[in-house]
Amino acid sequence: MRVGFVGIGKMGRPMSLRLLAAGHEVIVHSRSRGPVDALVERGARAAASPAEVAQAAEIVLAALPTVGTVEQVFLGAGGLVESARPGQVLVDHSTVSPDLSRRIAEAARARGAAFLDAPVSGGPGGAEAGTLTVMVGGERAAFDQALPIFQAFGKNIHHVGPSGLGTVVKLVNQLLVGIHTAASAEAAVFGARLGADPQAIVDIIGTSFGGSTMLNRNLPRMMRRDFSPATPGTLILKDLGIITAVAREQNVRLLLGGIAEQVFVEAQGAGLAESDMAALVQPLERLAGVEVRRPS
Repeated sequence: MRVGFVGIGKMGRPMSLRLLAAGHEVIVHSRSRGPVDALVERGARAAASPAEVAQAAEIVLAALPTVGTVEQVFLGAGGLVESARPGQVLVDHSTVSPDLSRRIAEAARARGAAFLDAPVSGGPGGAEAGTLTVMVGGERAAFDQALPIFQAFGKNIHHVGPSGLGTVVKLVNQLLVGIHTAASAEAAVFGARLGADPQAIVDIIGTSFGGSTMLNRNLPRMMRRDFSPATPGTLILKDLGIITAVAREQNVRLLLGGIAEQVFVEAQGAGLAESDMAALVQPLERLAGVEVRRPS
């Protein structure tokens, strides 16, 4: 199948490689030429614009970093919707607001095309391994058409309902990621200040009621002092900003979500915005006068 991919970043690159490995013809476009050239060397075909991707592909995927970029790529002049044709499926793997997902779906429908909001979870590692969770909103027929594509990089693939609901489920996920990351940083520093071995915390709490995926992910990174940006804090802060804005519109109280957002703002103020979200621990370490490391 001819598959287009717009946005060859931390997620788009490994997802495109999985599509190539599955035998699909992949047409790629990104603002930065370097990632495109690297994929061309692996067998992809380059396109000069989103419109060119849409004209060449049967199904077009996008994984983009900001709400503004998603709006421009899908709805802007020369964008994917403007170039869409009847029967084509457009897919957004980005994290945006439900309102934007529904607006894109409506615009695509007016062109005779289908749109799926299909955000993913699992990070670059999950994309490389083909184990991403994919949460899909949109028409069931379009989901069935796109399912073989999703299976190239996803393991847990769920159609969750009409347009916008894939985005809603992803925002629930990101709310918990933010809260649990902030909580794991506090818990790790609390334990370290009182002399607990962080590895014992992972081994014991990781399989106890207090455990979480974020604790199991972040605490080993803290111990290794590995804050390279697999998932940058600025990305989570962007998502928490979307979440709190949507909650405000819907009159939903997000007390813990608001606190988590402020913790990420604090990390950004400390110069950690582009570090991995596990770096959230560093301001707390400085306050407590301790680092989360294995005992000597």
